[in-house]
Order: sequence, then C-alpha cells, then structure tokens
Amino acid sequence: MPFITTADGTEIFYKDWGPRDAQVIHFHHGWPLSADDWDAQMMFFLDKGYRVVAHDRRGHGRSSQSATGHDMDSYVADVIALTDALDHRDAIHVGHSTGGGEVARYVGGAAPGRVAKAVLVSAVAPIMVRTDSNPDGVPIEVFDDVRHQTATNRAQFFYDFTLPFFGYSRDGAEVKEGVRRNWWRQGMQGSVLAHTLGIKAFSETDFTDDLKAITVPTLVMHGEDDQVVPFATTGKLSADIVAGAVLKSYPGYPHGMPTTNADQINADLLAFIQG
Repeated sequence: MPFITTADGTEIFYKDWGPRDAQVIHFHHGWPLSADDWDAQMMFFLDKGYRVVAHDRRGHGRSSQSATGHDMDSYVADVIALTDALDHRDAIHVGHSTGGGEVARYVGGAAPGRVAKAVLVSAVAPIMVRTDSNPDGVPIEVFDDVRHQTATNRAQFFYDFTLPFFGYSRDGAEVKEGVRRNWWRQGMQGSVLAHTLGIKAFSETDFTDDLKAITVPTLVMHGEDDQVVPFATTGKLSADIVAGAVLKSYPGYPHGMPTTNADQINADLLAFIQG
C-alpha cells in the first residue's frame, strides 16, 4: 500500500487513482474517519477522467498511530509533505468537516501553483467552539463530553454518533445499517488517542485568517439540517469570509451529506470544478 513518511517518522497512507496527467482532486476526510469516507466521490470523479487522491490523517485509518501531532498545524504539515511528494499542480482540494478546516489552512498558505480551487463541505471553519468573539458557537462542555465518550466508551459512542451524523435521528429518515456500520468500521480502525486529542483541533482551531488568505475559487457546501457542525455559525460565515466564495446550502441535508446525498453533491462538485 502507498505511504509517505513525514519528518517525524509518521507514515501517511494515501490512495492515488487515475491518469497521471489528469487534474488532481484531493479529498480530505472528517473526524474520526479515513479516506474510505470519500468512496462515492472518488469513484464518480475517477469515472469522469480525474486523478483522485485521498489520505488517512495521522492516527486515523491506515496511517501511523502516532502519539503526537494531533493538531491542525501538524495535519497540514502532513498534507504538504504528501502533496510535495506527489508534486500536485493546480489541484482541487475538497475537505469535509475536520477535513474542511484542513483544506482552509492548507490552501490559505499553499505554494503558488499547487492549488486551483477549494471546496469546503460541512466544514468546521471558521471556528466551532463558543468564545467571546464567537458567542453563538457550541459550548465547550459539548466537546468535553465528546472527549470523555471517545476516550472511555468509543465503540458504543461512535455507533450512536452515526444517527445525528447522517440525519438518521430525524422522524421518517431511511436508516441504512450498512452506512452506519461502515462509519463505525472506519472510526474504530484509527487510534483512540488520536481521536481524543484531535477533538481540540477541529473544535477550537480558529480558521478565520486562513479563510481570509484563500485566493483561489472556493465553493462552500453545507446542509442546513447539520446536527454536528451547525450551518449558521460555520458554513454560512465561511462563505462570507472567503473572497468571492460561492455558497450552496441544502435544506434538510445532514452532516454526512456526501454519503446520504451523493448524487446531488457529486453533480454540484462537478459543476464547480468544470465551471
């Protein structure tokens, strides 16, 4: 399996499919998942002739279960190491949830010529936690409970978490047990330490300056019924901060809309990429 080794010895697993000379679409997954969470998008865009790349964040999936580096700067340093190794040119970076924050920080500081476009999907930017400057954010006590449950009750907590993640907690939702189990499989493949420490990275990192630094065309996609990353205080604000960003919000769509509503999300991604 393909890996790169970072400066601190961490092995980062990645997938790299498609023609070598085709435009790269690089997918960044959310917490606590892996590159497998992008199956529906990678297969779709591979069929369209693109070169598709996705990696497992350190401590997640098949990458090393490192004891350190579970912060956004380290995550982005790993992305830089991978994109340098693969020599990305004019790539399109698509990030979901925590991966959206990763994309914001990477793209905001990327070397010239590396990035052509950016897409933030149900992303945690600009900041999730409630602070004096973000009074409508999520209370820190919510994330403290997620930390506690992840550290002490991970298997059951992860399975239960799929209900709000995919909107399966809503009346009348069509619950797909295979989707829930696949999410759980990805989560349990990673490191409980990485997952517990990484909660701070996705909840407390302020991406405001990163969003302001983005100069490439950017699409912000967010479900209006996102029970995990509330639309009004994240996606809506991010679209206001990134100069010239296009916002597409989806009434009734959940946090996990790239899976539950893959056909619509893929079509809108393709239209943006080709536009």
